[in-house]
Amino acid sequence: MSTGGTLPIQRRDDGIVVLHLTPNPGKLRGGVVVLDAWLIGAIDASLQAIEAMRPKGFLLVSDSERVFVAGADLAEIDALDDSALHAYLRAGSAAFRRISSLPCPSACVIHKAALGGGLELAMHCDALFGVAPAAGDKGWKVGLPECGLHICPGWGGTVLLPARIEPAAAIAATMHGAPFDATQPPRGLFESVSVDATSAHAAAIAWLLANPRTTSRSEPRNACEPSRIQATRQAIPFVRPQAAHAAAIAVIDAVQAGCEAGFDAAVEREQLHLVDLRHTPEARRKLDTFLKR
Repeated sequence: MSTGGTLPIQRRDDGIVVLHLTPNPGKLRGGVVVLDAWLIGAIDASLQAIEAMRPKGFLLVSDSERVFVAGADLAEIDALDDSALHAYLRAGSAAFRRISSLPCPSACVIHKAALGGGLELAMHCDALFGVAPAAGDKGWKVGLPECGLHICPGWGGTVLLPARIEPAAAIAATMHGAPFDATQPPRGLFESVSVDATSAHAAAIAWLLANPRTTSRSEPRNACEPSRIQATRQAIPFVRPQAAHAAAIAVIDAVQAGCEAGFDAAVEREQLHLVDLRHTPEARRKLDTFLKR
């Protein structure tokens, strides 16, 4: 096991490289992995190191026993001015895109909560593998809750989710900021769901070995697949009436941009909206309440 940008990297004998997400050592948060500037920088540096390893497959896992990734650090984001926030969001996008740029298949094991930016990071991988909550477990959520705070996703979630599950359901869930319960994940989100993280890890390794790839992707899997784009475009008129506030309208706008001009256009629209939305009275009330917890 080596490290790249302080994140542990494991190179297996079969050529698959495993990247372990860990909590920020300077801000442990009880062992919860949060997408802050430290983690974004560590992911970027680690993936640069992994690129040089010429892996046959890439697997993303989280070492936190409490979550996969709880989402972005909203306190850190809220402290940035608009210019700095744009730079922060672009840095995240550049780091995450290194996954789809790898000339090999990629997979991610989601063993507990994956919210907001955490799910967006995971969806840059080709395939997701879930873990079902055990009997008596508190359970956890997987999804994009940003619109519940009257802001919107900023790392491609508006189009990455419809690229995996039924588009109308994906857009509606994003517009309402309604994550899915891990006991009932939407069809298509996961390649498979296992009873524990060890089994999900084995399933992900088997999938990587069975689905070799030696070329880079210009966009995450399915994000530019014509039939998925067409299905998403057809879903927009059905969900547009549910856009009851500015954040939901922003989601529709980003999805539309993705259908018309591709993944990068959708991400650009998301980030422009996110920077603006956080200043609205509705978002300020929600964010101030959230940050006081």
